[in-house]
Amino acid sequence: MVVLAASICTKGGKAVISRQFRDMSRARIESLLASFPKLIPTGTQHTSVETADVRYVYQPLEDLYILLITNKASNILQDIETLHLFARVVSDLCRSADQREILKNAFELLGAFDEIVSLGYREQVNLMQVRSILEMESHEEKIQEIIARNKEAEAKEELKRRAKQLEMQRREQQRRAAAGGPSGGGYLGGGVSGYAPVPQREYTPPAPLRNASPAPSSLRAPAFKGSGMKLGGKRTQQSALLDALGGEALLSEDMSAPGTPAVSHTPELAIPSVPKNERGSVPTVQAESVHVVVKEFLNLEISREGGLNQLELRGDMNLQISDSTLARVKLALAPAPASYGPELQFKQHPNVAKFASNRDRVIALKDPSRSFPVGQPLAVLKWRYSGKDETYVPLSINCWPTPSNDGTCDVNIEYELEADHVALHDVVISIPLPDGSYPTVSSHSGEWALNPSSHSLDWSIPLINADERSGSLEFSVGGDDTGVFFPVKVSFVGEGSVAGVHLASVTQVDGGDEVTYSEDATVVVENYTVV
Repeated sequence: MVVLAASICTKGGKAVISRQFRDMSRARIESLLASFPKLIPTGTQHTSVETADVRYVYQPLEDLYILLITNKASNILQDIETLHLFARVVSDLCRSADQREILKNAFELLGAFDEIVSLGYREQVNLMQVRSILEMESHEEKIQEIIARNKEAEAKEELKRRAKQLEMQRREQQRRAAAGGPSGGGYLGGGVSGYAPVPQREYTPPAPLRNASPAPSSLRAPAFKGSGMKLGGKRTQQSALLDALGGEALLSEDMSAPGTPAVSHTPELAIPSVPKNERGSVPTVQAESVHVVVKEFLNLEISREGGLNQLELRGDMNLQISDSTLARVKLALAPAPASYGPELQFKQHPNVAKFASNRDRVIALKDPSRSFPVGQPLAVLKWRYSGKDETYVPLSINCWPTPSNDGTCDVNIEYELEADHVALHDVVISIPLPDGSYPTVSSHSGEWALNPSSHSLDWSIPLINADERSGSLEFSVGGDDTGVFFPVKVSFVGEGSVAGVHLASVTQVDGGDEVTYSEDATVVVENYTVV
């Protein structure tokens, strides 16, 4: 088949949009379209008409016609199938088949036409593939955007911290200048060189303050030290700042004013230290002589309309042996769940043998005479999955905002555990709120609180497992824009393996005796959003 052009025209033959796939002048295509309505027979159900040179394959589209202009040697059955695909693409991209809507989406329509037909020949694509090509989403680009936003946020926090340090220095300089000219001049770099150092030492106004108020000074010094220890890595910067302010800074009554920003700044800097405990409330596992640590990292994005935009799952298994007599062992993995496909890719340590096809998955050294290292962990296995298989989604989220006639919006959000073999601890579902509006919660499971830093409603559920697998929250808030409530962000710490990777048994290479082992499996969320 050779398709010369694909067009949408009015019933009078005027072109709305047209894409030529072979070299044709504008006057030629306009002439063909203008003569088309005169060739349509009346009282018949045919969808094709021929002239001496070309064939028209057409389909009514409300007040318009969508048609293919082909040569007479083209396969008419394939042309009709191609025409139906063109019509479905138009219906998918346009809300209505009127001339204004088609002109509004002309760029997307012409791009879709080029994906269906190339140089006059039909491409082997369907509607879903055309839609995916037009979206042109890139997971790597999204990751780079997230990294860039994080760097920008870190730079802003650093600027705020430096601005507060400079403000503290400025206030201390003003306080010293107000205390006395000689002392202030000496502090600002010794610009007044005519004063002898001895009179400056005799003039010591801070001495009465040290005697008159020992309690405040003694209380204020531990406050600064406590703040420094709480901030961890910032201690050296605070020490340098205190050295610049002088030894009397901690002992002066006037230091209370600049000291306030430093204390108030402590919670802001202390926030990043919270995720250090990645386990959250996941119970600890008592390690045996053979201890296996399984850790998975989850990145996924769910569409608010349903379906999965992107999912990436990475995992690794570390083997720790503390008894040298148990260094020669082999680990048998449990069979993979039947619902999981072959897309899960495994990668073994270079010294570990590959999985044999159509046999049990066993982790053992290539050389049976060698032993696993003792006293240090060894990453024996890694796995990865990237795709759109909803089987790997551990928790489904459904957020349903409904605008009301009184200028408010009723929001219903619910969750359901999809992976029964994983228990989710410390679950927090964060829903953005319209600016200046506060919610009225009518019913909820778990606990909820307002997050002033992001102006969002944080819904907290301590534990989601197979026994308590679902819950819902309903609230109303001012505003009628449903897009404000997205993206919904989810965080949790999982107990188990989303991919279903866990041990079935551990046996010794010599003799095959079973060995007592312990296994610690957790799931860490890197990004979990509903957009």
